[in-house]
Amino acid sequence: MKIYTLQTKQKLPISIEEAWDFLSNPKNLEIITPDAMGFKTISGDDRAIYPGQIIQYTVKPLLGIPVKWVTEITHVVDGKYFVDEQRFGPYALWHHKHFLKQIPGGIEMEDIVDYKLPMGILGQLVHPFLVKPKLAEIFEYRNKKLIELFGKFKER
Repeated sequence: MKIYTLQTKQKLPISIEEAWDFLSNPKNLEIITPDAMGFKTISGDDRAIYPGQIIQYTVKPLLGIPVKWVTEITHVVDGKYFVDEQRFGPYALWHHKHFLKQIPGGIEMEDIVDYKLPMGILGQLVHPFLVKPKLAEIFEYRNKKLIELFGKFKER
């Protein structure tokens, strides 16, 4: 059983409050997901995140085929972090931690995703040329979109 980890960090020139208000609103996930993914929320996006919240989406991760994805928000510490876990969807395991930290001039946002692919050895074989690059593309899009929305962080 192979579990993969994706870790990204991004700095934004905004306050913790502004970052938290945006990131804790499930409706904003569609804004920071590439259009090609066909991401649409079905239910559970009617309020800011809270522990136990179930959010249902459709997403088209491969060949434009829609897949239902159900996540649960399992942990929340306002202004600091939250965790979403897949309950049903394209992965055998999806555990996504979102951290926020105040830094001089803004915030640092860190994502750590631990995931496992379905289909055993076949999933492992397609990981390096299909899944890993697709996840990198999604998080790179998110990075660019957040800069577009909030501005580029300037190192001091």
